[in-house]
Amino acid sequence: MSAMKKCQYTELREKIVAEAISPVASELRLLDASDLISLLRFEFYGSIADLVSSAAELYFHPGTVNFGAGGEYTLEWGEAPEVVLDLEIKPRHVTVYAKLTLSKDFAGLEINHIAFLNPSADPEENTALLAQSLREATFIHNIQPLKRYG
Repeated sequence: MSAMKKCQYTELREKIVAEAISPVASELRLLDASDLISLLRFEFYGSIADLVSSAAELYFHPGTVNFGAGGEYTLEWGEAPEVVLDLEIKPRHVTVYAKLTLSKDFAGLEINHIAFLNPSADPEENTALLAQSLREATFIHNIQPLKRYG
């Protein structure tokens, strides 16, 4: 899947999704990188899906955060390993296809595509729907409401 065409809303949407799933990323970063790399290398995707589901179930309703189509890793001599997992994030009325990067010191998120069930002609309404849907899908309602920018 190619990267999402970047638009003025992409950065804000990535920030909203990254903040929402940051607890999940933190849980996944507790796993040993070599274990994740082994699972990716030998294509044990079911095991990775179980790990992602287990990390997500503490924070989101079942089925909201799922392992996607695969992943990749970087493992070089003298360098800290880096693991990239494809995620499908499915709050109500929205599906986000993203790549979650896990490394020694950080986690990052890049959105490949967002599909809205009934998209509005107004991109700001779509962004607000994304934030609201993520808020409703979580057990911890500390995700701040979307602020109006501009």
